[in-house]
Amino acid sequence: MEQAYETEDIADAEPMILEDGKELKPRFQPLTANEMNGGRVQFRKVSVPPHRYTPLKQHWMEIYTPVFEQMKIDIRMNLKSRKVELKTRKDTPDTGALQKCADFVHAFMLGFDVADAIALLRLDDLYIESFEIKDVKTLKGEHLSRAIGRLSGKGGKTKFAIENSTKTRIVLADTRIHILGSFANIRVARDSLCSLILGSPAGKVYSKLRTVASRLAEKY
Repeated sequence: MEQAYETEDIADAEPMILEDGKELKPRFQPLTANEMNGGRVQFRKVSVPPHRYTPLKQHWMEIYTPVFEQMKIDIRMNLKSRKVELKTRKDTPDTGALQKCADFVHAFMLGFDVADAIALLRLDDLYIESFEIKDVKTLKGEHLSRAIGRLSGKGGKTKFAIENSTKTRIVLADTRIHILGSFANIRVARDSLCSLILGSPAGKVYSKLRTVASRLAEKY
């Protein structure tokens, strides 16, 4: 009988199973994430803005624990370059784990709470979208301040209403807006925020939001 497999292939495989005198194909073990990358170590670096340095120190263990223990990614803070550095290990189970961890740390740097940003590690269909108020409408001085006030509402009431209706999280960082959520939900939240920037009254935005939110609930 001809040699069907090379010697090293057979060495890596489990012993062949004989059934009714027939020789079956060997069963190979699935490749690990490290083997799929050819054994190369991959890196990511996330810059730490000056205003997020203190919160990073306060919440470091909340960030470190899921990244190191659950995702099997090495993480450290480089004090010289002011960057969080991430590196794969031999036991990293998933090829996309490094990018997920980088997105998680980046979300925290943008201003999201650790409890909200950690959803990026657990779910695959979450994204972050950022845009400027000036991208929607060119505003200056008091007009810009009033637009920011409309987005937040009294005591953050408007922002919380949009977050709860669209199942997203929103960060208002001066003139920049960051939205964390699924693609469809981000679109609904973005449309509501743009309407407020353009001057629509909050009541009109709420009623439209209720209609769209109920439609999304029926769809999914």
